Amino acid sequence: MNDLIKAVLYSDVGSELNNWALLGFRVLLAVELLWVHGLKKLRKTNGVPESIPNPLGLPPTLNNLVATVSDTVVPFLVMAGVATRLVVLPVIGVTAIGYAVVHRHDSPQVRDIPFMYTLCFLLLLLLGAGTRSVDQYLWSILNRSYHF
Repeated sequence: MNDLIKAVLYSDVGSELNNWALLGFRVLLAVELLWVHGLKKLRKTNGVPESIPNPLGLPPTLNNLVATVSDTVVPFLVMAGVATRLVVLPVIGVTAIGYAVVHRHDSPQVRDIPFMYTLCFLLLLLLGAGTRSVDQYLWSILNRSYHF
């Protein structure tokens, strides 16, 4: 259990500069996802909400919930660095499916957006949030309290 908690929360990319750079990367990536994709899911255009593709045939409510949470709630958690390695998983799923299934026949100019989001969020999955995050704060408290 200790190793699992450490794997989820602990992340240090080596130097203060790297950790600050990772914070900047996280925030800018999350703001872009929220601004470009998340806000579209919350507002209606001409009285019609955004149509969310459902290539896996999930129940429509579940499909819409996952896509909406991935683009609206997750960015805030990523910006703060809250359970970053876990919360990026739905975004990776949505963007990878967008790339491989929804846009598979589209031009590279269209496909590159979900591809780049998938790569960026995979990087956060691997690196974690860094030391400038809520994850690091929680890890430091747990590490002192339970001596992981």
